[in-house]
Amino acid sequence: MRVFVTGASGHIGSAVVPELIQAGHEVVGLARSDSSADAVKAMGAEVRRGDLHDPAGLRGAVADVDAVVHLAFDHAAAFTGDFPGAVATDLAVIRAFGEALAGTGKTLIGIGAAPTGDAAIDANPRSAAGREVAGLAERGVRAMLVAVPSVTHSSRDRGGFVPTLIKIARDTGVSGYVGDGANRWPAGHTLDVARLFRLALEKAPAGAQLYAAAEEGITVREIAEAVGRRLGVPAVSIPAEQAADHFKGFPFITMDLTLPNAETRKLLDWEPAHPGLIEDLEGDHYFTES
Repeated sequence: MRVFVTGASGHIGSAVVPELIQAGHEVVGLARSDSSADAVKAMGAEVRRGDLHDPAGLRGAVADVDAVVHLAFDHAAAFTGDFPGAVATDLAVIRAFGEALAGTGKTLIGIGAAPTGDAAIDANPRSAAGREVAGLAERGVRAMLVAVPSVTHSSRDRGGFVPTLIKIARDTGVSGYVGDGANRWPAGHTLDVARLFRLALEKAPAGAQLYAAAEEGITVREIAEAVGRRLGVPAVSIPAEQAADHFKGFPFITMDLTLPNAETRKLLDWEPAHPGLIEDLEGDHYFTES
């Protein structure tokens, strides 16, 4: 297939693009800068210049492709406090793709989860994007959703949950968790997640909800303890009333979420093959300061 990938040079995209190319697919990667364009080209993909704030350009970009894998998100806006703005941009992009793909039977794979009845999942503002993608299955689009784990870990991970926890631990001298640290985060290695996207493209039916967590949920205390061991600092409980100050700019520390993966594994014959999160934290790549 000829596949258009947004976020092609990003954390997940930089693994998805070569995964698709190695499987024989032709990839067109969206690039908003010269450095992104160079990275996309180096992976063996065709470059399409543009960005998420040009819906008309994105509609044109998908005219000659068989599928869209939408991975891009305005993380810079989200992490600086404008999460609603980042979500609004994402919704506009998905609607532009929907307009271009409606009635074609072509594929659109988005990140997110359709309404599940699970309050922890449905409360995420990005669930609006999930609903938008899911609705396209009724408009003649082979639309599907991939719920990407909160901790998608590997040497490509430079700005996610784990690097943020490590920075806070370095800055404060303790590796913290809130309360008893029993809240859980789902996790998956970037390369396992990338393989799932490729299998979804090739196998999944319209309307599929897929879960890319190799580990359904790991307690934050386990993660904090692993970080503390590597940094040589104590892992300690931070009282709830002090959490906002201790974990400044990181409101997700108390998030409690699991992503069940049994149905996804069975549907796609997907078997994660790369290190789990705690094993990955025993390596050096998260702890080498540049």
